[in-house]
Amino acid sequence: MKTYKVGLIGFGFIGRVHAYGYSNLPFYYDQDRFGGKIVKVCTSRPETAEKAGALLNVPAVTDFRAITEDPEIDIVDIASPNDCHYAELASAIRHNKHIYCDKPLCETGDEARKLAALLPEYRGIAQMTLMYRFFPAVLRAKELIDAGRIGRVLDFRAAFLHSGSVSADTPYKWKLKAGTLADLGSHVLDLMQFLIGPAESLSASSFIAYPQRRDFRDPGRMVDISAEDSIHCILTLSGGASGVVSASKIATGSEDELSFAVYGDKGALRMDPMNLQQLYFYDNTAPDTPHGGRKGWQAIDCGGRYGSPAVFPAPKAVMGWLRGHVHCLYHFLESVHENITRAPSLPDGIELQLLMEKVREAVRTGRRVALR
Repeated sequence: MKTYKVGLIGFGFIGRVHAYGYSNLPFYYDQDRFGGKIVKVCTSRPETAEKAGALLNVPAVTDFRAITEDPEIDIVDIASPNDCHYAELASAIRHNKHIYCDKPLCETGDEARKLAALLPEYRGIAQMTLMYRFFPAVLRAKELIDAGRIGRVLDFRAAFLHSGSVSADTPYKWKLKAGTLADLGSHVLDLMQFLIGPAESLSASSFIAYPQRRDFRDPGRMVDISAEDSIHCILTLSGGASGVVSASKIATGSEDELSFAVYGDKGALRMDPMNLQQLYFYDNTAPDTPHGGRKGWQAIDCGGRYGSPAVFPAPKAVMGWLRGHVHCLYHFLESVHENITRAPSLPDGIELQLLMEKVREAVRTGRRVALR
């Protein structure tokens, strides 16, 4: 067993998710080739660093360079707010660390281009934590699309809906500064690129529900809001087909609802909100006689059917959000162990960041923006 030493930067919500993955990987996969162990954690403040270190039982620091420049650390896991990513990534790249980076890659397109300039000299293995790619229902959808089962794409829809910012009393935190495009839109845009390929052009609109919110750290202070609460994009493919991709944190009544539908001339696919268990497939080539024949939507029970060496939980057990994160991490560690760069790579993260920059340009100008 090769155990890779991990330095974890950030221990908020996503940092805890990543830590869960490293700790529990041996339960999920029956293999003894590789694993990861957190040996140091970094947060921005001494009190949070101390708490994280005590929980993980590892040394804690407040300077990320104590991780990115540590010769004993194999993997730099970046789970900090995305406005911190650039400096952390640049240092990890320059020190040829393996990198596991939460989405989005960084804060701006300029930062993404600067990181791209560092990659020719980079010798590590890196992956983005675009974990929605790693649910069996999504993996099966990709297989069916690549096999030509839905034919030429004619139309598509995708949405990531949340209700976390519906109330005017929701305080201003770093995710409100980043905006819904960076938080949820990055996932749903990446998912559609993964399934049906890059678009040729786009138009977009956004909405800010409340121009001011109370500061989380100082409730008596009001903060001007400049980042969107919802974003809606019309993407056009090279063949002329177009579809709508949306992300919202003001979708009242929504929990954490990701869905997509892809309609082709030979068939269609859809994944419904809050149902990671099943993928729905419509075979347009099936006969509709007699009495409907075999026409109709088929529910494919994808569940947790990852195949060997995945053993836990049972393939038929209800699919949970954490499970996709664990498989995303397994995919990364396997890539590190085999010294193979696989998607979603840092270049994929750069491409996604530049796509989001184009979305912001389309919102700002009110015009359709070319992507290729």
